[in-house]
Amino acid sequence: MKGLNDDCEHFETFPPGHLYTSKSRGFRRWYNPPWFSESIPSVPYDPLVLRRAFENAVIKRLMTDVPFGVLLSGGLDSSLVASITARYLAGTKAAKQWGSQLHSFCVGLEGSPDLKAAKEVADYLGTVHHEFHLTVQDGIDAIEDVIYHIETYDVTTIRASTPMFLMSRKIKSLGVKMVISGEGSDEIFGGYLYFHKAPNKEELHRETCHKIKALHQYDCLRANKATSAWGLEARVPFLDIEFINVAMSIDPESKMIKKDQGRIEKWILRKAFDDEERPYLPKHILYRQKEQFSDGVGYSWIDGLKAHAAKNVTDKMMLNASYIFPHNTPTTKEAYYYRMIFERFFPQNSARLTVPGGASVACSTAKAVEWDVVWKNNLDPSGRAALGVHLSAYDAEAPLISNVPSKVIDSIPRMVEVPGVAIHT
Repeated sequence: MKGLNDDCEHFETFPPGHLYTSKSRGFRRWYNPPWFSESIPSVPYDPLVLRRAFENAVIKRLMTDVPFGVLLSGGLDSSLVASITARYLAGTKAAKQWGSQLHSFCVGLEGSPDLKAAKEVADYLGTVHHEFHLTVQDGIDAIEDVIYHIETYDVTTIRASTPMFLMSRKIKSLGVKMVISGEGSDEIFGGYLYFHKAPNKEELHRETCHKIKALHQYDCLRANKATSAWGLEARVPFLDIEFINVAMSIDPESKMIKKDQGRIEKWILRKAFDDEERPYLPKHILYRQKEQFSDGVGYSWIDGLKAHAAKNVTDKMMLNASYIFPHNTPTTKEAYYYRMIFERFFPQNSARLTVPGGASVACSTAKAVEWDVVWKNNLDPSGRAALGVHLSAYDAEAPLISNVPSKVIDSIPRMVEVPGVAIHT
């Protein structure tokens, strides 16, 4: 939108999977996968088929001639991406030419869940691991730049984009030009904590369809713009077309979370990579519960943002919020603070209409909020709002530091080619 501000009176989002025709002066959808109709699929779950499809999706994205690495939070999705990449690198001629050790990157507040888990996964896989420590103040100082580059006022997107934005700057300074990331898995497999409340497989499947369709407004927006702001390319294998078609054709009954049967969120993905002979990951990592990125970088991160917003937004301002911002009226001081910054950069009505709104809990759609009556009065979209679901204790964190390690990378792996794999754009 930055390039449209001064020249266009009206503009709107170009929807994914569409083309624009000058004859009809409108958009026409060209991408119509089987799952798009939201009809309930019935293909039986086959762990080997799912595993092969995702391995192919990861390998396909290793076609590059520039230094690259993986974003590693220590959660299931990024850890699987790192594991498959490390395995493939170890057995290729290109890897031997450029150095077979994979470089991994993680960001977080000192003592955060992600830093601890990512270090363990990196040690297990043998990657060259880089930790970037940030403080709450580092993030607060970057908020305006984040909103300018990401072009949104959505609360969860800004919370998660800020650490990724700061990490991307450090990664690019090390000479890395491409990273592989784990976005998309939670939308495909019902991995967000609120899916514990899905009443039946039909509701679960429809919700996953809605989440995938809206990815360009949330996680894909973050993954794309937080990295590209620094000239860094992010690739997301979970959103490979062939892989999505495989995963979304599975009977959603297999995706239902059933504690009494030991089935936690994303159980079918975990089971597909639970290999006793050649383990992809340690068991406790493979079955680690979901952390929202904005929570995983450190629980005090969100609390710090709320406190900062409270200093800048008064109660009187909140009382007049519906008059100042009639569209997508902010309901919290944090949301109001982000909205003020956004409006300063993008004052046009067209700009504010590009940002989605509506009630949400733990990244849900407004429809899924109806799954639990308690959620209807919730004002915070964090994963912590799914009370009674999240198991992690919110322990007091260690004192925060602001220094960032300045490691020099001598040999970042580069893939020259991936035989037998076609490029998909």
